[in-house]
Amino acid sequence: MNRCVHIGSGAGFAGDRFDAAVPVVATLANRDGPRYLIYEVMGERTLAIAQRIKRQDPDKGYSPWLENYLPHVLADCMANDIRIVANFGNANPAAAGRKVLEIAKQAGLAAVRVAIVEGDDLLSFMQAEQLREYAPIEGTDTAGRALLAANAYLGARPVADALALGADIVLVGRSTDAALVLGPLIHEYGWRSEQYDLLAAGTLAGHLLECGAQVTGAYFADPGFKDVEGLESVGFPIAEITADGVFVIGKAEGTGGLVSRATVIEQMLYEMHDPSAYLTPDVTLDITAVELADDGADRIRVSGARGHAPPTKLKATLSVDGGWLGEAEISYAGPNALARAKLAVDVVRDRYRQIGIDEPCRIEIIGTGSVFDDDSGTRMPSGSYVSDAEYRLRAAVRCDSQRVAQRAVDEVLALYCCGPAAGGGVRQSVSAQVSTASILIDRTLVEPHTRAVEVTA
Repeated sequence: MNRCVHIGSGAGFAGDRFDAAVPVVATLANRDGPRYLIYEVMGERTLAIAQRIKRQDPDKGYSPWLENYLPHVLADCMANDIRIVANFGNANPAAAGRKVLEIAKQAGLAAVRVAIVEGDDLLSFMQAEQLREYAPIEGTDTAGRALLAANAYLGARPVADALALGADIVLVGRSTDAALVLGPLIHEYGWRSEQYDLLAAGTLAGHLLECGAQVTGAYFADPGFKDVEGLESVGFPIAEITADGVFVIGKAEGTGGLVSRATVIEQMLYEMHDPSAYLTPDVTLDITAVELADDGADRIRVSGARGHAPPTKLKATLSVDGGWLGEAEISYAGPNALARAKLAVDVVRDRYRQIGIDEPCRIEIIGTGSVFDDDSGTRMPSGSYVSDAEYRLRAAVRCDSQRVAQRAVDEVLALYCCGPAAGGGVRQSVSAQVSTASILIDRTLVEPHTRAVEVTA
C-alpha cells in the first residue's frame, strides 16, 4: 500500500464552528501514516484588525479564536501524533505561540513543541515610504492615510522548515491558505522547488481544504436544488495525499454533509481567477486538466493538477487607517410596516442633510435591496413586497470623525419618538476601521527575512 499523508480541516474562516475538528481528529486517529490538522482562520481584514489590536497591546494580535478551537482537540492530537498547522498567528505569531504553550500547560501537556514562521511583516525590515512606492493592484486608495501594517503572503517552504524542527504545532502569520497543506506535504515527501506538478497537486489539495465545510456540502446546499442532509453535524474535509500528488477528498466519519464531484468543483473554482494560472508563492497552478472520479461514498479522487514556475513577485497586503464606521438599525412590523420603514429612510436622509453629515452613507431596508442596492438607494425595488410584514432599517456612515459617526447613529435612535409609528429594537455601533490594499513586491526582498523558530515559554 502506498504511503499516504492524511490532512484534515478544523476551520475554514475566523469564527468557524469551534468543535468541528473533534470528529476530524477522531477519524485521523484511526488512520495509518502521517496525520495533520489545519486551521485556516485569517483573511485580509482579519489580519488588518489584528494589527490594530497588536498596536494597542504587543502581547495580542494573534487570532482571538485560538482559545476557542485548540482546547477541543489538543490533548487528542498529542496523544495520537496528529500535528497541527494553523494561521492562528495573525499579526503576532510569537504571542500566539506563547498562548498555545500556556493552553497546553493548563491541559497538563508540558511536552508540546510549538514553532512559528516569521518574515511576513514587511515593516520589520522595510520603511513605510518604500512600501508607498508600490501602486495598489486592488483595494483602497492608500494616499495620505496612516500605514498600520504591511504583510506579504508567504509560501509553504517555511512551514516545512518549522515541521523539520520537530514541532507538534506550527503557527504562521500571513501565508497562502494552501501553504498550510502544502507545507506538511513538502516535509513528508521531500518535494523539491522545481517539482512543479507535485507542488501544484499539494496546492490544489490545500485549496480544497482551506474553506472547511464549503467542500463538504455546507456552503453548497440550496434546498430544492442542491439538497444536503445533516448540516447541523456537517463533517469537515480530510484529504489523503500520496507521494505522486494524487489525492482523495473525503470527510470525517459519522458526520453529515456531502462530498461529490459538484461540491469539489464548486470549491475548486472558488477564487480561481484564471484556472490555467492560479498564482501562489510556491507554484503557478493549472487545473484545466484536473480529473475527478468517485472513490466510494463521500469520496472524490483528484488527479491531473499541473504546475509551472511561481511568479517573481509576492502579493502583500497594506493595512491603512480606515476612519470610523457608524451603524444603527431599527425595526418596523405589522400593518403598513413597509411604508413606515420607507418613511423612516426619508427622515434619516433629510436629517443627515440638515445636520451637515455629507460623508458617504447607506440607508436601506434590509430585505428589499440591502444586497443589490447602491448607497444612493436608487435601486431599491418598488415591486410587490408585503406591506404588513416586518422590515429593518439600517443606516451606515463611514467617516474620519468618531463624533460624526456617533451623531449619525444617534439619529436612528431618535426615530423611537421622532420617526414613524412603532419603531423598535434599535442597535447602534461605532467602530474604528482598517482598510486594505494589495501590492506586488519582489520576492527577493522578502525571502531573506523568512525563518522558522521554536517558541519557548
